[in-house]
Amino acid sequence: MANVVVVGAQWGDEGKGKIVDWLCERADVVARFQGGHNAGHTLVIDGKVYKLHALPSGVVRGGKLSVIGNGVVLDPWHLLSEIETIRGQGVEITPETLMIAENTPLILPFHGELDRAREGQNSLARIGTTGRGIGPAYEDKVGRRVIRVADLGDRATLETRIDRALVHHNALRAGLGLAAVDRDALLRDLMAIAPEVLRFAAPVWKVLHEKRRAGKRILFEGAQGALLDVDFGTYPFVTSSNVIAGQAATGTGLGPGAVDYVLGIVKAYTTRVGEGPFPTELHDQDGQRLGERGHEFGTTTGRKRRCGWFDAVLVRQTCVTSGVNGIALTKLDVLDGFDTLRICTGYDLDGQVLDHLPTASDAQARCVPIYEDMPGWSESTEGARSWADLPAAAIKYVRRVEELIGCPVALLSTSPEREDTILVTDPYAD
Repeated sequence: MANVVVVGAQWGDEGKGKIVDWLCERADVVARFQGGHNAGHTLVIDGKVYKLHALPSGVVRGGKLSVIGNGVVLDPWHLLSEIETIRGQGVEITPETLMIAENTPLILPFHGELDRAREGQNSLARIGTTGRGIGPAYEDKVGRRVIRVADLGDRATLETRIDRALVHHNALRAGLGLAAVDRDALLRDLMAIAPEVLRFAAPVWKVLHEKRRAGKRILFEGAQGALLDVDFGTYPFVTSSNVIAGQAATGTGLGPGAVDYVLGIVKAYTTRVGEGPFPTELHDQDGQRLGERGHEFGTTTGRKRRCGWFDAVLVRQTCVTSGVNGIALTKLDVLDGFDTLRICTGYDLDGQVLDHLPTASDAQARCVPIYEDMPGWSESTEGARSWADLPAAAIKYVRRVEELIGCPVALLSTSPEREDTILVTDPYAD
């Protein structure tokens, strides 16, 4: 039975929430494998809008086990608040429907304070983070001083972990002009929240192994996008975790053999939130039109997204680094009404033509897109559910995207509604 990894193949915000929700019907387990509550997945189900950040998208669908894997960093207070919000929308979440890996690192209040202090005090180091502590929490994980979910179960262990973390963080805070962390208050707060968090804790690697052996289908849900990957993204303007598909195995405790199909989510144009290079960014009326028609505001931050033409160079590159088998092309309807559409097919770097994005950040900033123009279409594609519903020019656009990125379209999304999806290849086909 197929186990599918869903990854964003651009800079995030590609519409992963809807696609994951669409695939949930075929899956038994939905597992988050990286990122934190800086992620934002919007689901529209029967006209009701759900905005998820830490929770896997499967929680809003009955009969599914949702899992937060060890590759995630988790703010426990935010998690419980999000659970209450979703419950208020009529979705019950219990330890039978949600599991958190016992070795999941925790985001603590001082992580967010450090994140915001760094971003605000040094313009040269500004990355465009959400300020929610994700980066500092990953730093503590690598530095072997993070507090993990299992540590909440023993006060003595928790005190030792806190003391180790504060030796590092209080020194940093002094340098940034921040007051030392109130150690006793932090301990009290963690002990108070511990029972609520621990009721969801489980050896996720073992549970997923047993589910797989029983023939259950696992959907691995990624956050952000491959161009924000800490190794393969537009460094240093990246997130603090590995976003590409290989992280699905590491971030849940299953081996790479557990992955059968990688689905890359790709917008029919390109957007980015925050700082960093963006070769096809538009600063004209076309860019404004894309943003308005696509409602391009971040689910998590509310920040306006930068918009540009489709960059086939970048998507071709991310399809390679994530081993993408097929893409889900989203927001095709946003392109309705454009007389001419442009696709970036290469870069001009100081007179040299490149077929990939260079690694050096200064070279990335100098890349000038080389465009191929295609005719647009005046008809509406919104809500289309079959190829027959699409204008001929729209089909030609999709086929040209496939050619340029070297990867087939498996799904085509024409609105935020779950049912407005054209299935070309079922990732869960046996």
